[in-house]
Amino acid sequence: MDSRRRFGKYKVEREVLDEERLEEAVSENNALSFFYFLIFLVFADVLIRSGITACMAYALLASVPPVFGLYSSLYPTLIYFIFGTSRHISIGTFTILSIMVGSVTERLAPDVNFTIRNGTNVTEEVDIATRDLYRVQVAAATTVLGGLIQLFLGVVKFGFVGTYLSEPLVRAYTTAAAAHAVVGQLRNISGVSAKRFSGPLSLIYTLVDVCSKLPQTHLPTLAVSAVTMTLLIAAKELNGFFSSKLPVPVPVELITIIAGTLISSYAHLRSNYSVSVVGEIPNGLQTPNVPSVSLFREVIGDAFALAVVGYAISISLGKTFALKHGYKVDSNQELVALGLSNVAGGFFQCFSVCASMSRSLIQVTTGGKTQMAGLASALIVLVTILKLGALFQELPKAVLASVVLVNLKGMFKQYSDIVTLWRTNKTDLVVWLVTWVSTMLLNLDLGLAASITFALFTVIFRTQLPTYSVLGNVPSTELYVDMETHREARQIPGVTIFRSSATVYFANAELYLEALKEKSGLDITKMILYKRQQEAKQKRGEKRAERRAKRQAKREVLFRRTQTAARNASVLPDLFVEDEAGCCTEMPMDGVIAEKEQQRWSEKENGTVFVIPPSPRTLDGQCRWEYLKGGDPDCSSLGWLSELQDGDTTTLGSSSEDTLSRDLERVSLGSLGKWTWDIHSIILDLSTANFTDTVAIKMFKNIFQDFSEIDVDIYLAGCQESVVEQLERGNFFSETITKGNLFASVHDAVLNCLNNRGATSPPRFDPSAVSCSATLLWKSIGSRK
Repeated sequence: MDSRRRFGKYKVEREVLDEERLEEAVSENNALSFFYFLIFLVFADVLIRSGITACMAYALLASVPPVFGLYSSLYPTLIYFIFGTSRHISIGTFTILSIMVGSVTERLAPDVNFTIRNGTNVTEEVDIATRDLYRVQVAAATTVLGGLIQLFLGVVKFGFVGTYLSEPLVRAYTTAAAAHAVVGQLRNISGVSAKRFSGPLSLIYTLVDVCSKLPQTHLPTLAVSAVTMTLLIAAKELNGFFSSKLPVPVPVELITIIAGTLISSYAHLRSNYSVSVVGEIPNGLQTPNVPSVSLFREVIGDAFALAVVGYAISISLGKTFALKHGYKVDSNQELVALGLSNVAGGFFQCFSVCASMSRSLIQVTTGGKTQMAGLASALIVLVTILKLGALFQELPKAVLASVVLVNLKGMFKQYSDIVTLWRTNKTDLVVWLVTWVSTMLLNLDLGLAASITFALFTVIFRTQLPTYSVLGNVPSTELYVDMETHREARQIPGVTIFRSSATVYFANAELYLEALKEKSGLDITKMILYKRQQEAKQKRGEKRAERRAKRQAKREVLFRRTQTAARNASVLPDLFVEDEAGCCTEMPMDGVIAEKEQQRWSEKENGTVFVIPPSPRTLDGQCRWEYLKGGDPDCSSLGWLSELQDGDTTTLGSSSEDTLSRDLERVSLGSLGKWTWDIHSIILDLSTANFTDTVAIKMFKNIFQDFSEIDVDIYLAGCQESVVEQLERGNFFSETITKGNLFASVHDAVLNCLNNRGATSPPRFDPSAVSCSATLLWKSIGSRK
């Protein structure tokens, strides 16, 4: 009885114990399952960061086996971890660089060069193993050469080379490259065996060839692609919708690749439906090999393009993250780090890498703050290469191609830039369109060269056609602004302040001078030409005055002799005639004969006739000559002289030479009445100039010399120290152009002008004020003794 009770009690206790153990086991299993789930999430997160799925997919863009995409995400990352300066970018494969590498490999290693004839069949097949091996060599050689170019540019401090790739140019280039990627993946999407062309118009030729073979589309491959893209697009949209509620993004690409691999493996898609798969992925690492130097000559242009584009993408991402997180990125050191990464990677059969945009963004959003996150990604890639690579052998290439196309969605959104640039900047829109068209038609390498060349031409074009303006002072301030755009600005009386919106150099020096003439209202060329003509006339007038003085001296001698003869005899007046040579001839005048002779001599065109009057003495006791006809034919050459008419009488005097000289001295550009102006000073605002050259220096010298001839002072304001040094080296300063013509600001120059010349404008010339004393007057010089 007791034994039964004890047994029953033991049984109950055992059941309770079993239940407790069962509960503990269940809880342990739940904990273990949850732990495994966390491990899966962490592993998935690391896989996302390491970009294993993307690097295998981008290997297809580079036209090399997928395993080399894994290599490209391992070795360069380790090198950048040591030499890089950015804390947040993740080095690895990138869409654009993969496409550019693919264009090189397929150009130098096309399928037609590796066809073999089947032994029992007349059909030709492609030796894929040999082709892929040579393509890997081409990609490695291109990568090493591109890395050497980056390393050289970094050593010589050419980190600014990436600045020549403007944002519109880069966005248009990546958009066109995305189109190249789509066309290149159409073969893997549809399963057709289309050719891949190279060189200009290769995109069009490839697209035409694919379209012509659309009836040969492999339907199972197309179905796999369609299902994959549909699931990826839907999952990415859900990811974006719930991004604020998810701690980490759902690893859509990873789940897709795992599901695609499992389905392909269990459904035997390769053997049953002839779906192309990744194939064998060897376990282990490749031994380093020296790339073929003989290929450098054929890929140097593509290597330079890869070096520039890869650096531009990396430095733009690096500076963006550095600005956001408060640290500095050394552009030259980034070139060195990127160059070393590509050189080292090329020795291990990697293709060109740069900062991966998607991986960098994921690394930042998931909390990565140093390159230790990149080191962890490299270790995961290493584990995948060593142990997990064989698991992806049955992965369909159509799945990888679908991953590539879906990830290009962001680049296709860049077509909206056309509308934005149309509203904001037409010049940038032209750069965008030219870049896109040239890249689409000329392929990636030539398209990039043409795009950069055109972008530089737009810069030159903008500097050749800058905005020229006349500045005015804002009342009660020291500010000087464009008078055309600021109505409150007032011009300083007598002072013109001229400014160009661009620096002055050989390409726009002539345009600068023309704009200065137009804005100041002074056609300096015509004015100086006219002044020089008047100076020549003045010199000719002085020579004529000298000749007249000599003739007058002879007349005085003759007058004294006739005066003496007149006192001794009361006779009819004798006729003295001065011929063209200045010689005087005495002729008797008797009655009608004398009148006829007088008329005959007075009709000579170039003679001056003087007659002694019948009554030689006047009331004041002086003897006068009476002018009958003639005159100097050149006397009317000066526009301000009065023309001598027949019958005019003038008086001869001894001061005629002095009077003529004084009147000729009054002949100046202003007194000629052809131009009038209110400007006495011109200030050239050079605050926008950061350099100058010999052509511009000569132009500035000419401005100083030319405007000084019309009594207008020239001053330079706002010159930077580098510009002043260039002016000194160009021998700009002299005795006439001193550093006293330089001022630190426009306001200082204005104050100097007002102190030297005053605030009022110079008086205008009144043509009616010309004195008639400029007319040649001959005074009487003799007197009766």
